[in-house]
Formats: sequence, C-alpha cells, structure tokens
Amino acid sequence: MKNFDYWKKLHDSNKLEEFSSDKAGLLWLKIKSIVRKELIAAFANEANLKLAQSALSKQFEELYKILSKDVSKSYQLLDGFIRKINKTQASKINTAQLVSELYKLKSFDWGGDYQNSLDKYLVSRYVKTHQSYEVLLSKFDTEISRAVQGYVLNSWYNHWSSILIEHIFKSHPAVLPTVGQIKSVDFFINDIPFDLKVTYLPAEFIKEKRKQKGFPVELTFLKQQALKSRIAFDKKAKPSDIQYEIVEKMKDRGDASCSKALSQLRQENLQILQEAQSNTKTLAKWLYENQGEMRFGSENRLFLVLVDTEDFNNSWKLKRNLDLLKPTIQNYLNNFDNKKIEDLKVTFSYKGKPQTFTALADIIFIVK
Repeated sequence: MKNFDYWKKLHDSNKLEEFSSDKAGLLWLKIKSIVRKELIAAFANEANLKLAQSALSKQFEELYKILSKDVSKSYQLLDGFIRKINKTQASKINTAQLVSELYKLKSFDWGGDYQNSLDKYLVSRYVKTHQSYEVLLSKFDTEISRAVQGYVLNSWYNHWSSILIEHIFKSHPAVLPTVGQIKSVDFFINDIPFDLKVTYLPAEFIKEKRKQKGFPVELTFLKQQALKSRIAFDKKAKPSDIQYEIVEKMKDRGDASCSKALSQLRQENLQILQEAQSNTKTLAKWLYENQGEMRFGSENRLFLVLVDTEDFNNSWKLKRNLDLLKPTIQNYLNNFDNKKIEDLKVTFSYKGKPQTFTALADIIFIVK
C-alpha cells in the first residue's frame, strides 16, 4: 500500500523516480515542502485544519493522511499557500542590489582544496550570512585567513547567484517553488519535481569528445604551438597554469600563427558545444554518470549549462547576467508544455552501483 511510510522510505532511500508519475507521491513532496513549524501552523490555519499532533514529523504524517483523502483539492490548497509564501520570500530579495554585489567579484579562483569541516564552517558563518560584498571583504581583515579568501568569495558568489537564478524560475507561473528545503527538489514544473543544477560545459566532457573526434589534446597542442612560435612558459607549473600562460601570451603576440591556433581550438570546442545542444541527452547522461560520489543522486535534474563561447573559462560570469539568463529561462518555461515525458527520460549507470537508474532530465543552455 502506498501510504505515508511508503513514500518516506522511497525518499529516504533516494529512489525518487516514482514521485514523478504518482499524484499521491507528488502530494507527499508538496507537503514536505512546508514541513517547518511556522509553515505547517500557517497552512493548517488557512485550511481550517486542527492537527492533533505536536511533533513536526507526526504533523507531517497526520497532514498527509488528511490531504490524501482528496488529492485534487489538496493540490489547490497547497499550491495556493506555497505560491503566497514564495511571493513573500521573493519580495525580500532586492534583485538589482544583489546583481550589483555579484558584479564586484572580478576573478573566480578557488585558491585551494579544503576539507568538509572547513567548508561547513565558512559557508554557514560567512557565505550564507552576508549578502553585502563589502561586509564580506571586511571579515578578511579580522576573521578569515587570506589563504581561504578565494574559497569564501567563490562560494559566496555561487550561493547568491544561485538564489538569483532560482528566483527567475520560481517567479514563473509554470513553476511551483519549494518554500522549505526538500532533499533533491528545488521546484516543480507542471507538477514534475526537479533539482536545479547550475554548471558549465565540463572540461572532462570536452576532453572526451575531442578524443572521440580525433582532435588534439588541448594542452599538448598549445605546447607545440608555443614551441613553434618561440613562446616561453613555465614547464614546472600546474597544467591549468601552463595552459593559461600560453593562451594569454599567444593572445598578446597576436600574429597570424597564434591567432590561427587559438581559432582552431575554439572552433573545435564550439562544434562539441553545438552537438551537445542538439543532443541534450548525451550530456545529461554524462553529467549523471560523472557526478561526485559523495553527492551522488538519481533525482530528476534540470541542468543550466553556462557557456561563454569567447572564453569558456569566463563562463562563471554568466551567473549574474540577468539580460541573458532571464529571457532564456522564461522562454524554456513558456514552452515546457510542448515537451514529452518520454523525451525527458535519461537512463544511466554509475560506477560501483549495480543497478541502472532512470530520471527525468533536461538542459537549458545559456550561451553568450
């Protein structure tokens, strides 16, 4: 029997496929969205419901039992309540000011690799607390070691730019937000739960496709071109630093040979991008199969892939480019009704796991 415990077990086990096709499962997720003490109390008051339970987990179960008696009516009640709460939450975001703050970050360099304990401390104490760029910077003088400045600034940028992007989605009529955090669900589009993932065209994906197409390895090609053009570089540096140095020196040289080499690399990578845009399932499957082991998930995902075609390394800047983000996202949502569920299905496997996974996934490309 598909009761409360049935859906809870599926959710806790990260087996989310069935939620997308079952109205009772979707109801469970929507209620989960408001399982916060103040939200449940407000909803119960608005729906004229008296809950006998006082513990939050028990209220969740009690509310599900009540609302599952008439799922369609409960959808209307929940959707209306959630939209009202989201409107209140959204009104607290000063979009223009937030965008202005994000534009103050001039470079995107992590500056090191840190353990989870440091991650959690810095994120909770600084990244998610301070919306102001200046206030955040002031903390470096007295509280934060300069060694982790890059990490904090990048995390701050990623957090608040994600808030900005989610706000675009959640403001659209086809989208029902999650006003409280739900594991693996950021919002519903036409009652399909999705987890939003903002990313770039992965370097490893490009590397694999270049190999399949017989294109040269980028760094090897650049070293060869540097040798031909008598461009010196630090051979002991990290590969990423070597590539940056050669590319910048070739740009500065600006002669026909250097320009031709850089143009060749760019055109080859643009070909890979165009093919990914034409066949989104290939990239979606790759993203599922190459996700980090610690953050593995098989939930429905909507990938927002950002690409600056002039310089792929500058794609991070597109996270704050509302002039590009907003119309592209809105156009996608305006036309979501035309999509077929079957076309969104992605089947994938994952190293170390014996089963095959199926999820609903799609990709929105933000290309400059």
